[in-house]
Amino acid sequence: MKLVKRILLVLLIAFVVAQFFGPEKNEGDLASIDAFIADTNPPESVHKTLKTACFDCHSAVTRYPWYNKITPVNYWMANHVDHGKGHFDVSKWNSYSTKKKDHKLDELIEMVEDGEMPLNSYTWTHGDARLTETQITEMIAWAKGVRLKYSLQPKPE
Repeated sequence: MKLVKRILLVLLIAFVVAQFFGPEKNEGDLASIDAFIADTNPPESVHKTLKTACFDCHSAVTRYPWYNKITPVNYWMANHVDHGKGHFDVSKWNSYSTKKKDHKLDELIEMVEDGEMPLNSYTWTHGDARLTETQITEMIAWAKGVRLKYSLQPKPE
């Protein structure tokens, strides 16, 4: 019994000490999203959906919930954000070629249509990020329209 108590005490001390450490936060400038918004010109409803369901993991700006202050949850969230930005980062939109922008929007359409985005692990704690059929339809129509714009642009030689 003493061994179990010692192990629990060590684990408790380790947990408390871990609370003083955490990953770097994704707290960039909101202006980093402006180029994406200007270039893709989403309607207000789609802009709201992007803000609510996408930008936390796919931009340089994340709205952190209170439980992000708890280690190891903060590391798990940081990993999700890094992974999301690795696939699609609207804050880097201007650095993407037209071909890459088109490809990213094609991926967005596929992921939203298949119900893979936003992730279930995100919508568990962000109920407002669950997409309705209307939001899905609007998002896909907007993304297809932007892709059409890119396909009509002259190709560099």
